[in-house]
Amino acid sequence: MIDRIKHELKDGGAVVLPTETVYGLFAKALDEKAVNHVYQLKGRPRDKALNLNVASLDEILYFSKHQPVYLKKLVETFLPGPLTIILEANDKVPYWVNSGLPTVGFRMPSHPVTLDLIREFGPLIGPSANISGCKSGVNFKKIIEDFDQEVLGLEDDGFLTGQDSTIIDLSGEKVKILRLGTITQEDILAKIPEISFEEV
Repeated sequence: MIDRIKHELKDGGAVVLPTETVYGLFAKALDEKAVNHVYQLKGRPRDKALNLNVASLDEILYFSKHQPVYLKKLVETFLPGPLTIILEANDKVPYWVNSGLPTVGFRMPSHPVTLDLIREFGPLIGPSANISGCKSGVNFKKIIEDFDQEVLGLEDDGFLTGQDSTIIDLSGEKVKILRLGTITQEDILAKIPEISFEEV
């Protein structure tokens, strides 16, 4: 199955892969046709930006600018893991990934097979494997049915928590948590007390 998944990714297709949170619908981020295919499969609005799934800090630095001094420490402490980091995008980020926004999100899932595929074919997009507007995908068989058997996938229900990643926005003067997941503000401050969070 892994060979078929690799072939599909290489050819610009989309595949269902597990992360540590939910299943994602992955495709090559720098391939516009592959990204468009994912939007079509999900019925996702085109103005809803996607994240870049990467496998290293170097890739985050390559696609972003004006990074905070603590970024390296944040990445080394919490990634790979259930944390999405928002940074200012540079001109290397294709408009079809971040919908022309000034920012871009970065994800580094810790599932070993998925992370290896990101290393080999990345960066990849990997929005949750569900029809847009529906609950994030955690049941592999239902996901494949929802997509009318159109996509290949790797089943691994034993690895998923079902809880979405925490989204942290580092693009402004103050850091914001846009979505609370497994990793809390307290968890981050315990490791990196120099981060200044916006008061809610």
